[in-house]
Parts: sequence; structure tokens; C-alpha cells
Amino acid sequence: MGITARGVGLLVAAVVLLGTGFRFAYPELTLLGAAAGAAVGYAALVAAWRPRLTVTRRADPDRVARGEPASMTLTVRNTGRLRSANLLAEDRCGQRSVPVPVLRLRPGRDTEVRYDVPTHRRGVVPVGPLRVTRRDPLGLVAVARPYGAAVPVWVYPRVHPLTAVPTGAGRSLDGRVDGVPHGSITFNSLREYVVGDELRRVHWRTSARVGELMVRENVDTSLPRLVVLLDNRAAAHSQRVGGVAESFESACEAAASIVTAAHRADLPMVLLFAAAEADAPAETGTPDGKADLGPALGPLDRLAAAELSGDADAVRAATTRLRQDRLGDTLIFLTGPGGRDELGHLGGLRGAYPSVLVGVFGAAEPTPPGAAGLVVVDAADGAQFAAEWDGVRRW
Repeated sequence: MGITARGVGLLVAAVVLLGTGFRFAYPELTLLGAAAGAAVGYAALVAAWRPRLTVTRRADPDRVARGEPASMTLTVRNTGRLRSANLLAEDRCGQRSVPVPVLRLRPGRDTEVRYDVPTHRRGVVPVGPLRVTRRDPLGLVAVARPYGAAVPVWVYPRVHPLTAVPTGAGRSLDGRVDGVPHGSITFNSLREYVVGDELRRVHWRTSARVGELMVRENVDTSLPRLVVLLDNRAAAHSQRVGGVAESFESACEAAASIVTAAHRADLPMVLLFAAAEADAPAETGTPDGKADLGPALGPLDRLAAAELSGDADAVRAATTRLRQDRLGDTLIFLTGPGGRDELGHLGGLRGAYPSVLVGVFGAAEPTPPGAAGLVVVDAADGAQFAAEWDGVRRW
């Protein structure tokens, strides 16, 4: 509850009039002071009434690529039985406020507002909660309350079409590594026989040596397994245009394009960030109107919520984890102008990852050829990276 400037002035006048009237025995001043105080008290009681409102939202759509249209439909219903809602309301959409007409909303009636959600920038746009302000007729007291839950609208990076995916690495039993364009079944490991296994998969030589039946486990190792490492360090994307690191936005677009191409080709893919990710808002909010913070749902959701981190040593820690875990056979590192100093650490992963590609975005000068023995693509933005992808996909 907040007292307006008019209410503060009237309350001060009430105190002065009451004090003067009692001090100098002026009943008229005392009466005026009492009336002014009663007016402020009545205004507080009127403004304290909490209307019964139900707020529902519908995003169309709730996930959209950058630059594509998205809208929010807000419905406010007066669930009270006796009194009409005569209120001022506004909805929060990102950094702007949207007025919502709730004047003279009768019991059982509803009002609907539809407005556009800004999608000119990648990110998670928080929408809501509805802020309802109730004032007394004299404008002395105003009470603002949140209604409904805050929900996010996910604005994905632009996705550029990629014409092909990398070839896989087929590992045979004698240790050779061959480039294979399509998947093939090959030996992976041995395990104990269980009822139901096919006898033709029993490895008799090993079974005779260990004294129990051992079964071959096969796996499609020639299917490309992509690992996308996005450099989200602020040091790698130090250049700003209007407060926005365009090189990081381009790297996010490239990552989204690779993720989409891998999904369409039904290829296993892992998206990693050099620095730890911050929590992103989940799909729903809490009843008190605050956004519920939780993990993002999928790779594109994570890219929409990605932010720059101040951890300057994140790439070194990430390469150490990649060397230990060996999550795939194709590593794609996406960075900005300031990330070229870390290419030496990427070069050390060539033994664990047969194919390593580096995408550098927004650099004023091209990367020196043969840097750390890696295939490096210099691109101004995600569209140029996608255009050059076909020429380097067999690295």
C-alpha cells in the first residue's frame, strides 16, 4: 500500500490542523483535521479491497526464432459476485509495460488483450505478472498487487540450413579408423551371456578362456557423434555493438544450425558451454507471480537463455573434461575474436576427437592458416558459417 502525494499532503494537513486546534482551542480547526484524517483512513480501506481476478495467458507461439512474430493473449476475468472491478492494470513484457483495460469489469465478465512480444533479440522474454493498481475515488491511496504467473517466451537464434553433416569414424578390431559416410555395426565390448541372447553372438574363444559364455556387444560407431562446444566467455566476445556482443549471437546461430541439422539427420549430438550455464526460467511461473527458475528444456532453449560469463579459464577446464570423457568423434568449437588464443588447447584434443573444426566469428583479421593444426572457419555471422559448412564438412 502506498500513499500518493495528495494523500501525504492531506495527512500532514490533518496533523497540523488537529495539533493547532487542540493547542489553541479552535474547534473548527480540530473538526477539519479530524475530517482530513478520516478521509485518509477511508481511502486506505477502499484501496485495501482485493478484487477477485483470474488471469490466464496464451503465447502464440511460446518458442520462436529471432525476428519471427509472436504474440501474447491475456484474459482477465472478474470472479467476484457483487462488485465491479474498477482498476488500473498493466502487464510486463520484457522491459516494457502494456496497458490492460480493467475499468468497470462486472462480476463474471472478462476482458482480453492481445499484444506482440518483442523478438528482435535472442533470449528469454519474461511476460508478466499482471500488475493491478487500485485507488480510492479521491486519489489519496494506491495499492498495487501482482496477479497471475510470469511465463517466458523463448526467442531462439536464427537457424541457417546446412547441406550436410560430417562423416563418422568407423573403428575396426585391429584399431584402424576409417571415414564412413553411413552407420555400420561393429564390435564394441564383451559381456556375460544372459538367457535370450542369440548364440551366434557368443564369442567362443573368450568363453573358453574365462570358463563362461561371453557375448559380443555391437555398436554403430561409424555414426557421427557431434560435440558442439560454445565459447560463452565474455573475454572471447569483447566487441560490443549497442551493448550486444554480435560475435556471440553469430556463434549461437551457428550452434542452433548444427543442432537442427543433427536432429533432422537423427544423429547423436551434445551441446556444451565453455562456462557453466546460468539457470533459465522454466515454462511456468509460481503463484506469487515470480518466474520459476529451473533448467532449460532442450538445446535450443539453452541457446536462447545463453549468456556471457566472466570465467576466463573456462575453455581450459572444458577441454580437460572433453579429453577425459570423449563424448564423440566430431568436435566443433564456436568462439569469437578473443577465443583464438585458446586454439592450442583445442589442438591437444585431436587424439581424442578425429575431427575438430573451429568457427571464429567477428574477427577483424583472418585466423593464421594451420593454427594448432585445426580446420578453422572465419565467418562474419551465422549465415556465412552455414555457407562455408559444405566445403569443410569432411574435415
